[in-house]
Amino acid sequence: MTIPKLQVYFLCTGNSCRSQMAEGYARKYHPEWDIQSAGLEKHGLNPRAVQTMADDGLDISHQVSTLIDDDYLFSSDLIITLCGDANDKCPVTPSNIKRVHWDLEDPAKITGTEEEIAQAFAKTRDLIKIYVQNLE
Repeated sequence: MTIPKLQVYFLCTGNSCRSQMAEGYARKYHPEWDIQSAGLEKHGLNPRAVQTMADDGLDISHQVSTLIDDDYLFSSDLIITLCGDANDKCPVTPSNIKRVHWDLEDPAKITGTEEEIAQAFAKTRDLIKIYVQNLE
C-alpha cells in the first residue's frame, strides 16, 4: 500500500525569510512530503535568513523567492501562513485544504545592533523549527 505524499505550502509576504526557513526545515524533517514556499510578493532570499539557518547546520542558499502559484496552492493538502499579511490576503481555498496560521514576528523588520538582529532571526528560526518538527 502506497501512502499518498502530503503537499505543503508555506506562505509569507515576501517569501524571503520565515517561509524560506520553514521550507528548509520541512525538507529536512519531512523529506517524504512535497514542500514549497511562496509569497504575495518576491523579495529575494534574505542573506540573514540563509546565515541563521546555516548556524543551525541547514543550507537554504539554493532556495529562491517565488510568488504564489495557484495550481500548487489549490492542490495542496496543507497551507501554512507565517504572517498576518499572508493570512489575510491568501486566496480563499476550498474547505478540503487545511489552513494553519503561525503568527511570527518578521525578523527582517527588527532594528538595533547586529547582535540584536541576529538574536531576532535566531528566535524566529527556533520557533519555526519547533512548529515544523511538530507537523504531522
